[in-house]
Amino acid sequence: MSSNKEQTLYMIGNAHLDPVWLWQWQEGFQETKATFRSALDRIKEYPDFVFTNSSAANYEWIENNEPEMFEEIKQRIKEGRWEIVGGWWIQPDCNIPSGESFVRQGLYGQRYFQEKFGVTAKVGYNVDSFGHNGMLPQILKKSGMDNYVMMRPNPQEKGLPGRVFWWESDDGSRVLAFRIPFEYCTWGKDLEKHVTRTAGELKAPFNDLMCFYGVGNHGGGPTKENIESIARLNADENFPTLKFSTPNEFFEKIKVKDLPFPVVHDDLQHHASGCYSVHSGIKKWNREAENMLIKAEKFSSLTNWITGQPYRSEELYTAWKNVLFNQFHDILAGTSLEEAYNDARNMHGEAMSIGERSLNYAIQSLSWRINIEEEEGMKPIVVFNPHAWRSEINVEIEVGGMRDSDILVDDQGNHIPMQLVQSHATSNGRYRVSFIADLPPLGYRVYKILKNEKSKLSDDQKQTIKANDHVLENDKYRVEINPETGFVESLFNKTGNVELLSGPASWPVVMEDHSDTWSHNVLRYDEEIGQFKAKSVKRVEHGPVKSVIRVVSEYGKSTMTQDFTMYKTQEQIDVHVTLNWQEQFKTLKLQFPVNLIFRKNTYEIPYGTIVRECNGEEEPGQNWVDVSGTHEKTGKMYGLSLLNDSKYSFDILNKVMSMTVLRSPIYAHHDPKQPNENEHYTFIDQGIQKFTYSLLPHQGNWEAADTVKKASELNQQPVSIIETYHDGDLPQSDSFLEVDQDNVIVSVVKQAEDNDDLILRVYETTNDATEATITLPKWNRTITASFKPSEIKTFRIPKDKGQSIVENNMLEWDDDAK
Repeated sequence: MSSNKEQTLYMIGNAHLDPVWLWQWQEGFQETKATFRSALDRIKEYPDFVFTNSSAANYEWIENNEPEMFEEIKQRIKEGRWEIVGGWWIQPDCNIPSGESFVRQGLYGQRYFQEKFGVTAKVGYNVDSFGHNGMLPQILKKSGMDNYVMMRPNPQEKGLPGRVFWWESDDGSRVLAFRIPFEYCTWGKDLEKHVTRTAGELKAPFNDLMCFYGVGNHGGGPTKENIESIARLNADENFPTLKFSTPNEFFEKIKVKDLPFPVVHDDLQHHASGCYSVHSGIKKWNREAENMLIKAEKFSSLTNWITGQPYRSEELYTAWKNVLFNQFHDILAGTSLEEAYNDARNMHGEAMSIGERSLNYAIQSLSWRINIEEEEGMKPIVVFNPHAWRSEINVEIEVGGMRDSDILVDDQGNHIPMQLVQSHATSNGRYRVSFIADLPPLGYRVYKILKNEKSKLSDDQKQTIKANDHVLENDKYRVEINPETGFVESLFNKTGNVELLSGPASWPVVMEDHSDTWSHNVLRYDEEIGQFKAKSVKRVEHGPVKSVIRVVSEYGKSTMTQDFTMYKTQEQIDVHVTLNWQEQFKTLKLQFPVNLIFRKNTYEIPYGTIVRECNGEEEPGQNWVDVSGTHEKTGKMYGLSLLNDSKYSFDILNKVMSMTVLRSPIYAHHDPKQPNENEHYTFIDQGIQKFTYSLLPHQGNWEAADTVKKASELNQQPVSIIETYHDGDLPQSDSFLEVDQDNVIVSVVKQAEDNDDLILRVYETTNDATEATITLPKWNRTITASFKPSEIKTFRIPKDKGQSIVENNMLEWDDDAK
C-alpha cells in the first residue's frame, strides 16, 4: 500500500447491541450494562478514544437500573468522549413500521436525549436494518438529523454510486448518507485486515471514509487490542491517517470540502426479503397497536378540549415505547427466537390495553354529553369516525333484545337499511347489526334502533344485491366465483363493460421455501408446488346491506376460509380470511392477475408511495398496493387496488399481483447452518390466523379511487357504542376537523408533549404539490398551507385562542428552538 496520509479513515468505536435476537430482552438488558461499562472503562484508559452509540431505549434501562453509571455517561457525553447518534428509540426495521411510527421514533428518542443529556443526534443511524424506505430522508431531516449511516443492502444487493451520497425523498428533502464498508463490528483482535480492506475503498477525490470497529451483535464494544492496533497502524506510513472519531465529525469535515456527492432518489433494498412476511403475529400486533394508539390519541386530545376529560399522556407514552421497542429490526422482522415473541405479545398487549382504555374514556365522555331524547324501547348507537373526511362504511355492533320489526334511523330520522348477521355471542338473545354509516369528518353520528314502527325504507333501500352461491352483483360490479375451485374468475365493471381480471384471482398458491428465516439471497418465491382446493362454496349472508359467499378450501393439513363480502352501496369487496396453516418450509401467496397493459405498480410506503418494476421480486408495502393501466379493449385506464389490514409483502410479475400471506421457516434459522434431522425445531406461523384484504377496482388511477383513504378506513375502523337517552350540550352529529383537499390527510391529532396544545400531522398522499385548508370548526381555527409532493407537515394549535397556529418540526419544536 502506498503512503498517503492525506487520506483519512475515521475510526468509529461502537458496540452494535441487539437488545433482542437470539436472546430475550432481559439478556439484552444485562449486556447493555456490561457493554456501557466496558466503553466507560476504555474512555478512562485511552485519552484519544471516543465511543459512539444509539438507541434511547438502552439509556433508559441504564437510567432506571444503574443511575451511577448513567451519571458517568452523562459526563462523558458532556466532554465529547461519548457521542449520541441515531436519535431514535431503537434501531427499527426500516420498512414495516408506519410513517407515524418513524416520526415517534424520533419524537421520543430525540426529546429523551435532549432532556437527559442536553444534546440531540445529528446523524441517523440504522447500521443493521435490512432495508430503508424512501421517505426516511424527509423524516430524518424533520427530526433534526441531516445525515444517515446504514450498511444494508450491501453492494451486491443494491448498486449505489458511492459510499457517500445525497439521499433524497419525493419532497426534495436530502440527508448525506454513508454506507458502511464491509461490516459495522469486528472481533476483539488486531484490526489490520479490517483497516486494509476499508482503505482499499478510498478513491480520490473522496479521500475520507468511516471505519467501524468494536465487538458487536451481542454487544461488547471496542477492546484494548482494537484500540492499540489503531495506534500502531497509524504510525505506519503505508496506512492512511487513522483518527479516533465520531460520525458527527466525519460528516462535518467532508461537507466543508464541497465534494460532488451523487444523488440517490430511491428506497434502499433488498436485504433479507423474507422479513417482510415472516411471523404474521408480530406484523399484525404492530399494525393493530399503531392504529389503536393513533385513534385513541385523536379522540383523547379532542375530548380533552371539549369535555375536559384528562389526556392520559404518561400511559400513552408508555404504550408507544412498547410499540417502538418491538419495531427493533430483529423483532418486527420476525427473526428472533420464539420466546422473544411471547415478550413482544405481552408488550403489545399492554400498549393496546392502554390505547383501548384511553379511547373508551374519550368516546364515552363525548357520548354521555350528547343530547339524546327519551323514547320507549329506543337503542341509541353513537358511531365515531376517526378520519378527517366523510366516511361511508360498514358498521357492525352487538346488541341485545332485537325484534324482526325493529328499524334503524339516523339523527335526522331517515330510515337506514339494517341487516342482522350472525352474532359473535351464541346465547342470551344477542344480535349483530350491520349497516352503512354516513359519518361526518373526524366526528360522530347518532343512530337509533326503534321498535314496533313500520319501515319507511324506499323500495330501492329494501332491495338486496343479486347474490347466489357463486355470484355477487351490485350496480357497478359483478364478482363470479368458480364453484369448483373457489377462485374469483371474474371481476366485471358493469358501467364500463370491462373485465378486470386476466385469470383466476384470490387464488391461494403454495410455494416451496427452504430458505432460512431471513431468506438470505432469495428475491422471489416462485417455485409453485400446490394450490388450495375448494371444499365448499356457499352464500352465507344476504340482505339489504351486504351479501357474503364463503369459500372453504384445503391444502395438505391446512384449511382456509375466505368470506367474500359485497355491499350494495360500496365498490370495494372485503374478504375476511381465517387460515389454519399446518405446513413447513412453504410460503403462501394470494394472486390477482389483472387484465391491463401499460401497467404502473404503486406501493404504499411509510407516509408515501413508490413505483416499482413488475419483475416478481418480493417488495415491502404497507396498507395497499395497486396495479393501474390501460384496458386493451376500451383504451381507458382502470386499476385494482389491493388493501390489507396486517400484511407487508407483495410481488408483481407481469400482470399478476400477489400478496404474501405467510412463510413457515424455522425460528431464528440463519444460513449457512442447516437443520439437523435429529433435532426438534419450532416452525413459524403454525396454527390459526385471521386477516382482511379488500379488492378496490377502479376506473382511472388509484389517486382518483381514494385508495389511501379506503385503506385507512380498513385499518382504523369506526368506534361504536350503545348509549342511552340523556340531556347534553352536544348535538347528535358533529365534526371536529376537516380538510378541503382529498389528497391531503390529517393522520395524527394528539396532545403536545410539553403542554395541552393540539398537534396535527398532515401529509400529501398523491405526490402532487397542493395548497390545502384544514378547518377545526368547533374552535373557529383554520390552517392554510402549501404542501410539496409527499410532504409531511406538523402543526401546533395552541389552546389559548390568542396564540397563533405555528408549524413545528416532527419533534414539536420550532426549527430554531433547539
